[in-house]
Amino acid sequence: MSNQQIKQEKNVHSLRSDCSQCFGLCCVALPFAKSADFAIDKEAGTPCRNLQSDFRCGIHKNLRKEGFRGCVGYECFGAGQKVSQVTYLGNNWREQPAIAREIYDVFPIVQQLHEMLCYLNEALSLDDTQPIHEKLKYSIEETEKLTYLSPRLILEVDVPAHRASVNELLLQTSELARNKVLNRKEVKRKDFLGAKLKGADLRGANLRGALLIAADLRNADLRVADLIGADLRDADLRGANLTGSLFLTQAQINSANGGLTTKLPAGLYIPDHWMEDELKVEE
Repeated sequence: MSNQQIKQEKNVHSLRSDCSQCFGLCCVALPFAKSADFAIDKEAGTPCRNLQSDFRCGIHKNLRKEGFRGCVGYECFGAGQKVSQVTYLGNNWREQPAIAREIYDVFPIVQQLHEMLCYLNEALSLDDTQPIHEKLKYSIEETEKLTYLSPRLILEVDVPAHRASVNELLLQTSELARNKVLNRKEVKRKDFLGAKLKGADLRGANLRGALLIAADLRNADLRVADLIGADLRDADLRGANLTGSLFLTQAQINSANGGLTTKLPAGLYIPDHWMEDELKVEE
C-alpha cells in the first residue's frame, strides 16, 4: 500500500463516528422535535434525557423501539471525537460550562466539514476521477485544515461558500462515474415519496437530494446511482443492488429498511434492525 493510500485509509477511518471518544455532543448540542423520528422535543444545548453521566446513551440498543429512529440515522462523520479530543483537548461541556455554548456551536460546523471530507475521499478513491484527482486532493487538504482551526476561527468559516466549491468537484465526480454506465437512466423528478419502484432500473441515475421516503425499491437496480443527500427513511431496499452507488452513507442505510438480499457498496454494513426484521418475518 502506498503512502497516499495509507494516508487516505487513515482519513477515511477518522470520518467514522467513535462515540467512546466523544462527549455526547450530538445528544446535547443538536435540537429535535417530537415526531416519528424522535419521541420527545429537545432544544439545542439541552442534554437528551437518555444521556448518561459517562456521555453514553442509556437506550442505545433500543433506540428504534423507544421512538428515537432519528438517532439511529444520524452520523457525525467523526466530528464528535474531533471536537472533543482535538479542538477542545478533552475538556468537556459538563466540567467546563463556560465554554459549553461555544462547543455546541463549533460541533455542527465541524460535522459539515467532515461530511464533505467523507464525500471527497470517496471521490478520490474512484478510478473514474483520475482527471480531477489533484483538485480533489487539494480540496481535501483545505477542508482538513479548517477542521483543525481554533474554535474562534472555526466559527468564522463560511460553510456555504466552502460547500459550494466542494460540490462542484462532487458534481464532476458524479458525471465522470455515471458516464461509464451504458443506457443510464435520466431522472428529472426528485419527489418519490412512497413511490412504487420495485424492480426499477435506476443504474447511473442522478438521485441527488431525492425524496425516497417509504419508496418501494425492492429488487431495484441502483448501481452507480448518485445518492448524495437522498432521503431514504423507511425506503424498502430488500433485494436492491446498490453496488458502486455514489455518496451513499451508513446513516442513509440505517434510516432505510432492507435485508440480507440487499447489496451494499464496499464499506457499508447491514444494520442490526434489518437483521431483527428478517428474524421476525421468519418467525
